[in-house]
Amino acid sequence: MPKTSEFHDRMLSLGLARVSEAAALASADWVGRGDEKAADQAAVNAMREQLNKLDISGTVVIGEGERDEAPMLFIGEEVGSGTGPEVDIALDPLEGTTLTANDMPNALTVIAMGPRGSMLHAPDVYMEKLAIGPGFMPNVVTLDMSFSERVKRMARAKACSTEDITVCILERPRHEQMIEEVRSTGAAIRLIPDGDVAGVMHCAEPDLTGIDMYMGSGGAPEGVLAAAALKCMGGQIWGRLLFRNDDEKARAAKAGVTDLDRIYTRDELVREDVIFAASGVTDGSLLPGIKREVGYLTAETILMRSKTGSVRRMTYRNPVQ
Repeated sequence: MPKTSEFHDRMLSLGLARVSEAAALASADWVGRGDEKAADQAAVNAMREQLNKLDISGTVVIGEGERDEAPMLFIGEEVGSGTGPEVDIALDPLEGTTLTANDMPNALTVIAMGPRGSMLHAPDVYMEKLAIGPGFMPNVVTLDMSFSERVKRMARAKACSTEDITVCILERPRHEQMIEEVRSTGAAIRLIPDGDVAGVMHCAEPDLTGIDMYMGSGGAPEGVLAAAALKCMGGQIWGRLLFRNDDEKARAAKAGVTDLDRIYTRDELVREDVIFAASGVTDGSLLPGIKREVGYLTAETILMRSKTGSVRRMTYRNPVQ
């Protein structure tokens, strides 16, 4: 069967959910065991095995790192049977390795797929991110605004007080000034220890999560994954690559990035329709974690297609020997 350029997102979506579920189930044995590397490796192995069962000619564009740094699912790795459509794949086999090792909330397995050339090949550097949920005018907030101005603009757009706004921020020393300025407006902050893909996704369901906005710097690859999620769920995200040295600028050049100061919108990070799947590993506000019963492991997955805007939540009860 020859390669084809046609991307049948509906036909591929269930297969993508199985990939995500397999990684979550594989990492379940390592929840609370204190071994981040073992948890991550279990998820990587399972995700790779399931990807290679799909009839795709896939290339990992957002992965575990460069070929020299990652034994599996590295950037540029080819996956799938090689007999189906040519696709880009963005993945994080275990978003929240520390969360998993310590049995903390919101560890997920995450994967997105789109036609070849649909996703920004983001280098492994930091990205400044700003995200809000659906239903707002374009650019109601921007990265060029101060932290406090973003909160005030968001409150104005929601016709509420700044004290009614909640912002999700990664708990990092580099965010101390941001945290102080946001709190000066009266807004609340939900600090998260890890997992900024989940952090951004919280914005898309504010009635469920209580989060209105995400801001802060984190990995650029995770920014692309988060944009894929918001392309399905609705919402806006902006990202600007951050470089600490010439080596990181060289990584950007290798990835084809020429404008180092560019601010990317959601539809520039993910240019075409995609499918997205995430499965809970530990309990969180987006998804419950893996549940153990006698003879069974149960996983819950969120599966989304940007083409239709469909969001499915699926429960998979898997017998274990």
